[in-house]
Amino acid sequence: MDRRKYLKTLAVGTVGAISAPALLESCKPEDKPKGIANAPTIDRTPAELEHYNKLMADKFFDEHEMKTISVLADIIIPKDDVSGSATEAGVPDFIEFIAKDMPRHQIPLRGGIKWLDIHCMKKFNASFIECSSAQQIEIVDEIAFPEKAKPEVQQGVSFFNLMRDLTATGFFTSKMGIGDLGYVGNKPNQWDGVPKEVLDQYGVKYDQKTLDECVKFDS
Repeated sequence: MDRRKYLKTLAVGTVGAISAPALLESCKPEDKPKGIANAPTIDRTPAELEHYNKLMADKFFDEHEMKTISVLADIIIPKDDVSGSATEAGVPDFIEFIAKDMPRHQIPLRGGIKWLDIHCMKKFNASFIECSSAQQIEIVDEIAFPEKAKPEVQQGVSFFNLMRDLTATGFFTSKMGIGDLGYVGNKPNQWDGVPKEVLDQYGVKYDQKTLDECVKFDS
């Protein structure tokens, strides 16, 4: 199965697990700066705005952790001929926001990054982001397939599963990801009115004003 198609399916199933405010932030217009700082304030209560502003003022992941998240996210959803990569869609910032908005993810994410670096140091004497692309893929292959993974890498498997879920959710709820899905939302139809044969059957017809204003319109 095509990986991007699989992740689209996965994203649909995991969107419900992410808070609504976080999803709203991930659906930002592409012409605004990357990240989740440009949140809409319409319909937000003062308490919600206070909570949001506090989250945005804090920083959870350090620079090394964010680089690791970015590399992993782009391995999970790389750029293709349809759309950009996970980082181009703002996924690392989405994951940073989720870690602050849903603190239960903080230990699994931070602990997973540390596990990943330790595992890489044992194998390649380098942290994950210092490894070559081939070495990074080799490590990911060890933890990306739970049914094939060895018992000693189960912590890595759990971490990668979480990263994959968050990456898919962040990407496919972004403007770029929605475009990748081909979702266009509701669009108006052109209504041509009741068929003439039905009008004739009941002996009625539209007056010209109705025809001009209600039945026909420019598409």
